[in-house]
Amino acid sequence: MVKIMEIRLPHYGRGYHLITQELLSRLPQLPENGLLNLFIKHTSAALTINENADPDVRLDFEAFFDRIVPDGAPYFKHIYEGDDDMSAHIKASLLGASLTIPIRGRALDLGTWQGIYLCEFRNGGGARRVTVTIVE
Repeated sequence: MVKIMEIRLPHYGRGYHLITQELLSRLPQLPENGLLNLFIKHTSAALTINENADPDVRLDFEAFFDRIVPDGAPYFKHIYEGDDDMSAHIKASLLGASLTIPIRGRALDLGTWQGIYLCEFRNGGGARRVTVTIVE
């Protein structure tokens, strides 16, 4: 059995935001076993799984990605929506648009220190849409 739905996340400012609990609160009851796929429908934001305990992880993510893909780099041609436009697209491609997480015992089978992050690369990205697919 497959269930598909869309979740609209509210606007988050630029940065790396733990959204695990927000997603879980909006999902139907998970099956005993299966898979959850999350797919963000945007080219300037990404999803990733990483440490959920230390908030410095979020700051370090931002520092690292801003250093390797700076806003307003003089070699970017695609700057139609501003200095953060092309850098956001590259960061989104590096981290990815989808996650697949096992479901075991009606819960996400995440590690102890793992959380789901929305990675928002735009200064004014707005609300984000995520397609959720649950496979039983």
